[in-house]
Amino acid sequence: MKILVLCYEYPPIGGGGGRVAARVAEGLAKRGHALRVVTSGMDHLPRASVINKVDVHRPGSFRRREDTCSVPEMALHLATAFRPSLRICRDWKPDIIHAHFVVPTGALAFALNRLTGIPYVLTAHLGDVPGGVPEQTDALFKFLNPVIRPIWRKAAAATAVSTFVADLAKKASGVAPRVILNGTDPVSDEPRTAPNTPPHILMLGRLSVQKDPLLAIRALALIRDLDWTFEVIGEGPLGNAMRDLARAENIADRITFSGWLGAEDVDRRLAASDILLMTSLHEGLPVAGIEALHHGLAIVGSRIGGLADIIDAGTNGFLVERTPEAFQETLRKIVGNPQLLQSLRSASREKSRNFRMEDRIADYEDVLAAAALHRGIHLTV
Repeated sequence: MKILVLCYEYPPIGGGGGRVAARVAEGLAKRGHALRVVTSGMDHLPRASVINKVDVHRPGSFRRREDTCSVPEMALHLATAFRPSLRICRDWKPDIIHAHFVVPTGALAFALNRLTGIPYVLTAHLGDVPGGVPEQTDALFKFLNPVIRPIWRKAAAATAVSTFVADLAKKASGVAPRVILNGTDPVSDEPRTAPNTPPHILMLGRLSVQKDPLLAIRALALIRDLDWTFEVIGEGPLGNAMRDLARAENIADRITFSGWLGAEDVDRRLAASDILLMTSLHEGLPVAGIEALHHGLAIVGSRIGGLADIIDAGTNGFLVERTPEAFQETLRKIVGNPQLLQSLRSASREKSRNFRMEDRIADYEDVLAAAALHRGIHLTV
């Protein structure tokens, strides 16, 4: 197939959703399909490049930061990406369009479909669905919902990255997306036979309101009597507040703030850790959580819908009410019991079999091919 991928975030721009889009595109390219991606550009990035057999186009945009994107910047991306995407549709003639994020990218796919007849497939991640990140997007969706519903209904097919996201999408649009869980490549190294002494706890991701990193500091302060170390990989608007709170709670000397790291360094840190701590308000299906499964980490996360697909409570981790007291109680139970910690880690490694990237690529390939054929498009390989 010839596949045009639309995604307003694509590495190094964006977070987990962009990384998922890249892994899917690269996996499809390895299977012999031709992929062109249109995403946001920034001054320090090339306008065109080939990354792992994927032809990536980054038309100029007004985005100011790699890690965050405002609503006006999303709208400007649609404006700057429209002409290059239309040119690719008319000159290259893709068989199918794959749009990651219903908002904003789905609007671009919808417009291209109206102009060229090329069908499109939507993939919803979380914040692009009403109810996914309510404190940030509820007001926006009340205004946009009449415009968004036709985008869902005109799609040749729709997918969602978790059961939770699929349920939200069905409630909002009346369309039932197929669930294709996020995946990652298996880790070949054998897991460590025993946890670290002391156990090493890890937090990974954007330090934003959605991730609620201050809750992690407050919970860890309540178990300062135990022996543990904590590492934070990532950065964001709450990074400085997190550091200030750690100093105020007298636990700063046990915490390492590593900032953003490259993929290989993140893999090494995961392999050397024991527990992934996720205090998020909302999650779709976090890539960090899946990577933690593959590396055999116990996962302690908020009791929210997006984590139910990766945490079997009491088996490979725990789902916890979002209070410092609840998190400290669970962490105390795990940190103080090496046998329990090792059992949780082994169960995570076993559960990781459900998130093999190769299987997820096959799922996307099936959806994209069926959607293109259903609309009478001739597939080319």
